[in-house]
Amino acid sequence: MSPTFEKVDLPFPDWGKILGTFEDRTIFQSPAWLAFVSKTQRAEPIFACLRDGTRTLGYFSGLIVKRFGFKILGSPLPGWTTSYMGMNLLPGVSRRSALEALQRWAFEQLKCVHVEVMDRNLLFEDADCLGFEYRKFGGFEIDLTQNLDQLLSNMTSDCRRCLRRGKESGMFVEEAHDAAFADDYYAQLQEVFQKRSLVPTYGVERVRELITCLSDTGQLLLLRAWDPRGRCIATGIFPAMNGTMYFWGGAGWKESLGYKPNEAVHWYAMQYWKARGIRRYDMGGGGEYKRKYGGSEIMVPWVRKSKYPGLASLRNLTKQVIAWRQRMAGRVETISDRPRSPGGGSGSQRATRIVKSS
Repeated sequence: MSPTFEKVDLPFPDWGKILGTFEDRTIFQSPAWLAFVSKTQRAEPIFACLRDGTRTLGYFSGLIVKRFGFKILGSPLPGWTTSYMGMNLLPGVSRRSALEALQRWAFEQLKCVHVEVMDRNLLFEDADCLGFEYRKFGGFEIDLTQNLDQLLSNMTSDCRRCLRRGKESGMFVEEAHDAAFADDYYAQLQEVFQKRSLVPTYGVERVRELITCLSDTGQLLLLRAWDPRGRCIATGIFPAMNGTMYFWGGAGWKESLGYKPNEAVHWYAMQYWKARGIRRYDMGGGGEYKRKYGGSEIMVPWVRKSKYPGLASLRNLTKQVIAWRQRMAGRVETISDRPRSPGGGSGSQRATRIVKSS
C-alpha cells in the first residue's frame, strides 16, 4: 500500500507544535512565517499528514493560491520571498515516495492543477524519476560551528580588508527594533534595483508584514549600518531557526559603499546568530558576491508539475509578463520618485531614530 496524504485542519500555533519534533523543519514552515505568506499572498495554508495505513510518516506544509481561476499549490511558489518548505519526514522515510504521494493528493484531492515544492532534502534524481520539471536553486552555506578566526580566514582577503576598512572608517552596525526600519531598507532596495532600470519585485508592505509576523518570535534579526555622522547607509534582514540562519534581504546607498557596510552587516549577523546556537548560514540563493564570505556551494531542486501539459507554458508566460512589467516600471520612474541618498538628507538619522528595548 502506497503512503497517502490527508489534510489536517489546525491553527498555526498547533501546527508549529507538531513540527517542533522534526529535525528537518525550517523557519519557512513555522507558524509565523506561514502567517506572513498567507497574508502577503492572499493564500490558503494547507497542512497534511503522510500516512501508511495507521502509521504516521511525516507532514507537509504549503499554501494554495488561485490564478486565472485555477488552484495552485506552492511550497513555496516563486515570488513569495520564501525558501525551503516541503515535507518533514521521519528518519528512513523515502522523500521520493512522499513526493509521489503529494502530487496525487494535490491533483486528485485538492483539485489543484499545478504544484511546486522546494524541499532542502529532496534529490534531483527523485524529481527525475517522477517526471517533475525543476530548476536548480543554488547558493552558498557557511559552517558556523567553526571559531571566529577560522570563519574570517575562510573569507577572501578582499572581504577581510573591507571589514577592516569599515571599522577604521568609524562605520558601525546596530540591531534595529523600530517601525521605520522597513522604510529605510526599502528605500535603499529601490536604489539597488534602479541601477538596473528595474523596480523591486515586492512592495514595502511585505517588509512591514514580515517584521510584524516575526518580531515577537526571537527569530528575526534586523540590522542597520551607520556612517560616522550617524546616517543609515545599509540594512540587512536575517531570520533564523532550528540551527540555520538565512539572508532574506539587504541593501545600501550606492554613494556610501566606500564604508564597506554590507560586509560588516553580514559579519555582525553571523556572530549574532552563532552566539545563539545557530550552526549554519544559508545565504539564500545565488549571487557571485556571496562567494567571498567563504561558504560552500549548495544546489537544491525546485520541482514543479502541472496536471495538464499546457499549464506549464502558461506559467512561463506569466513569469515573462511579470518580468516585462518590472522592467517597464523601472524605466518610467522619474527622478523625483527615486529615494535620495544620505547626502540628500533622507534615511534614518541616528540622533532621531526610535529604538525599542530588546
